[in-house]
Amino acid sequence: MELNTLVVGIYFLFLIAIGWMFRTFTSTTSDYFRGGGSMLWWMVGATAFMTQFSAWTFTGAAGKAYSDGMAVAMIFVANAFGYFMNYAYFAPKFRQLRVVTVIEAIRMRFGKQNEQVFTWSSMPNSIVSAGVWLNALAIIASGIFGFDMETTIVVTGLVVLVMSVTGGSWAVIASDFMQMVIIMAVTITCAVVAIIQGGGVGEIVSNFPVQEGASFVSGNDLNYVSIFGIWAFFIFVKQFSITNNMLNSYRYLAAKDSKNAKKAALLACVLMTMGPMIWFMPSWFIAGQGVDLALQYPEAGSKAGDFAYLYFVQEYMPAGMVGLLIAAMFAATMSSMDSGLNRNSGIFVKNFYEPILRPQATEQELVTVSKITSAVFGVAIILIALFINSLKGLSLFDTMMYVGALIGFPMTIPAFLGFFIKKTPDWAGWGTLVVGGIVSYTVGFAINADMVTSWFDLETLTKREWADLKVAIGLIGHIVFTGGFFIVSTLFYKPLSEARQKDVDKFFENLDTPLVSESSEQKKLDNKQRKMLGTLIAVAGAGIMAMFLLPNPLWGRFVFILCGAIVAGVGVLLIKAVDEKPEVVQTATES
Repeated sequence: MELNTLVVGIYFLFLIAIGWMFRTFTSTTSDYFRGGGSMLWWMVGATAFMTQFSAWTFTGAAGKAYSDGMAVAMIFVANAFGYFMNYAYFAPKFRQLRVVTVIEAIRMRFGKQNEQVFTWSSMPNSIVSAGVWLNALAIIASGIFGFDMETTIVVTGLVVLVMSVTGGSWAVIASDFMQMVIIMAVTITCAVVAIIQGGGVGEIVSNFPVQEGASFVSGNDLNYVSIFGIWAFFIFVKQFSITNNMLNSYRYLAAKDSKNAKKAALLACVLMTMGPMIWFMPSWFIAGQGVDLALQYPEAGSKAGDFAYLYFVQEYMPAGMVGLLIAAMFAATMSSMDSGLNRNSGIFVKNFYEPILRPQATEQELVTVSKITSAVFGVAIILIALFINSLKGLSLFDTMMYVGALIGFPMTIPAFLGFFIKKTPDWAGWGTLVVGGIVSYTVGFAINADMVTSWFDLETLTKREWADLKVAIGLIGHIVFTGGFFIVSTLFYKPLSEARQKDVDKFFENLDTPLVSESSEQKKLDNKQRKMLGTLIAVAGAGIMAMFLLPNPLWGRFVFILCGAIVAGVGVLLIKAVDEKPEVVQTATES
């Protein structure tokens, strides 16, 4: 136990060091919130990937994989599809918006009223999501270290605060890249051990326990397989919408140009495509071994499935790997939390504090206020996580699905359709949110399982079927009514004022104008990114390989060699990529 605590403690210090090292990169709000729009594709791709990844993957999602096989992978495959569409079309367009925060793009497209509406409606969603992620992490960490949940939530939240407040988006995105490398190395290593222990992928799949009439793909607890099909289809729709709209375009605002944004999206797509088979193999393996997690973790009650991944690491991986796994889980959750902190702080400062409260504020004042705001949002996330922890018996998987379908999805509709439908009145933006709120309330509180069974003449629905149907009904309602409202608003379009039309024209002109950045200063910054991160990651890889010295069987020692070699290899490749050729001076387009 002390060894695992030491591993996590060292990792925490490493993250805080990243924030301290990258503090010198920040002098303006553009630097603080989007890295000055000067980051290379592999950093941006890592943060795009990590914002869809958290400890929930190792808890709620791993528990779903343990009970229902391949079904949970549909969410991540849908994410991969969303990132592919980023690559094919949206990512360069997002970068070409040429804004510091996503709400600035909303202001250009829908006007100043909508700037404030979206400012104050978008922040709660990301705070709640971050609270869910932090609670998921606390479940595992408290189970391993014996800390109470409240202490785990507070300590983890404070570490994220220190890192993100100190270094801004440079520290956030740099840590995202390092954390991505460590997570993939740890999970690949665990998947390899699970495959070896299970006798191969085919054997693991064939051993997975399924009820009569069920399958490894659709999972258990289903009377109607068609409900799974409906759920899976609309999950694709939801994840496509969530990854391809203005509100979530912040992932690519940090890229140095259009080409780097496109390559970043491809990296996120590849990682998300590979992910499910890697992340969930341990859960599938222990399910096939007949492990009853309810007996192993009786104190967890209905949440025992959330410990599936942890059980595998404790029972089948060498000593010290639990600490490394927890470090990876912290990495995953922190990457999501710090991105949310930085994004929310940027929206508050650039879209409320500066335009409404302090139009004459200096950059130095705005950066100071940004750090204070980040701290306040960090405390809010901790409080939300503590509240979620108090709701006993709440399914993390279902909670995450409900937040996405009933809170997150309706906000993406005007932010997505506004890209393609030009002639809408400005009130279409906030009006769509109002309709979306009504739809979410109706689905969340007015419609119940008995109503649905009577409408469609069904037998009693299982708990899983109702949870899946509730998500699907919410998404259908938003597509039909919320999206329909936005489209119908075009019938009420009237010519805009000259100033507003100028903003709208500028918005669409930016979308269609590629951004290129190849100045001599940019090249120096590119090399600085490669050298600093490459060195940090190589050191982290060497540290993991040093765990070879821990008292383990020989195969266990080589597990750390494999894991550390993957991490160190990436660091060495970055250092080798430093370009020392003479600089060719070109002029960068407006960023």
